[in-house]
Amino acid sequence: MTTNRYRLVIGNKNWSSWSLRPWLAMRRVGVPFEEINVRLRQADSKAAIAKYSPSGMVPLLLDGDLAIWDSLAIIEYVADAHPETALWPADRRTRAVARSVAAEMHSGFVPLRSTCPMEILARSPLDPLPDDVAGNVRRIVGIWQECRRGYGKGGPFLFGEFTAADAMYAPVASRFRTYVPDLGAYGDDGTAAAYVDTIFAMPEMHAWIEGAKDEMAVSQG
Repeated sequence: MTTNRYRLVIGNKNWSSWSLRPWLAMRRVGVPFEEINVRLRQADSKAAIAKYSPSGMVPLLLDGDLAIWDSLAIIEYVADAHPETALWPADRRTRAVARSVAAEMHSGFVPLRSTCPMEILARSPLDPLPDDVAGNVRRIVGIWQECRRGYGKGGPFLFGEFTAADAMYAPVASRFRTYVPDLGAYGDDGTAAAYVDTIFAMPEMHAWIEGAKDEMAVSQG
């Protein structure tokens, strides 16, 4: 019996946007892992996570006795360990742009993340958006347009083929589908809406959503 090299500790699929990022990246590029689910928003959630994570947060990647406890760091680690996966663009200049937009997502857009938490199974349009959230939406729409226009000719993702940048923005696509179904009011010329559709057309995203439904059924059961 083959044992997976990696174990990925994640939270609930409906809510845990940071868990979605490395899970989606690893599934998309075919790096196998054992999935360990920790239910969030429970009385024992903190203790359950602490069994694995030095930060007390998910996600966490375990490679033997090594723990990596940040979404972007996990993706970087997998990209380094498996260069054949091409999780970053091969061209140095393009790769720098991809890393820049991924890092901006990682550290920014706090108003959007705070006001519109990921609920991947929900449809709850928010209109009007608070000004700071609307500013975040406009910036993200602009990023997506610039990436698709400048680097996306080889496929439907931000840089043509799927990269780590797409994994970083997948939860944003979910937030837009839940809270901001009409992006035209925020500068979209159709590019951002098409990109949201691209993310949701991924079979890996379908698998994540089915997992969220299964978890919800168990919690309501």
